[in-house]
Amino acid sequence: LALAFPVRAEAPRVVVSIPPIHSLVAGVMEGIATPYLLVKGGASPHTYSLKPSDAKALADARLVFWIGESLEAFLVKPLAALAGKATIMELIEVPGLRRLPYRRGGSWERRDDHDDGVTDAHIWLSPANARVLTAAAVAALVEVDPANAARYRENGQRLNDRLAALEAEMRTALTPVKDRPFVVFHDAYQYLEDAFGLNAIGAVAVAPSRPPGPKSLAALRKRIKATRARCVFREPQFPAKLAETVAEGTGARIAVLDPEGTIGMPGTNLYFELMRANVRALAECLGGG
Repeated sequence: LALAFPVRAEAPRVVVSIPPIHSLVAGVMEGIATPYLLVKGGASPHTYSLKPSDAKALADARLVFWIGESLEAFLVKPLAALAGKATIMELIEVPGLRRLPYRRGGSWERRDDHDDGVTDAHIWLSPANARVLTAAAVAALVEVDPANAARYRENGQRLNDRLAALEAEMRTALTPVKDRPFVVFHDAYQYLEDAFGLNAIGAVAVAPSRPPGPKSLAALRKRIKATRARCVFREPQFPAKLAETVAEGTGARIAVLDPEGTIGMPGTNLYFELMRANVRALAECLGGG
């Protein structure tokens, strides 16, 4: 008995490092297969340890998407040791991305004259970059799985259109507050600031693993008062105490920004939910009187 529909070739096993990138890749693969997510359950890629199930997924993978060593240092050795069958997509190297250098220190006074050549790894927080990453995911999937090429391209076009609409929606929401100063927990939001002209004036911690010393904290509090910064944003995967200490006595409110979607439900909508939640937090905290 002949089948009335074409049999689709078995989809390749795909592994993705972090939730926002997983969301974009899942969107491209929708209707074909679900990629495997490594860093989940509220974990941070800066401090993640590989589990046995993760090691098996890497060993079985045909394609792996990650940002690069500066974000997921935990993956460098496992990729070399386990993912021998896989094509490795290091997304920070994708042509066409807008790349920004990391800024110096916690207050960024010298940000305009400083470029040590190290690219800020949080590239997905610009919707325009997300569209470039989506196109790169489509190309990589078509390469390893040509049997499903038409579906990948169709999904990619739909995702590209959704991202363009998201960018317009974000611009409308953020334009009224774009000049208002604020402080972030760590320097993870530069691409968001750059895309929408936002006025971040400093970070509580230079890196998530490096809390500030008393001198840095004092300088940042002084800067918050001098600029009348409206908000200090903390992050869901780190204790609130540090942000509260910084904001104390300055008049700044505390709200939450999440760079990685650690508390969302992984899947095709996570990227959009993450970006909208961050826009809401910025608009509400900065928009108050």
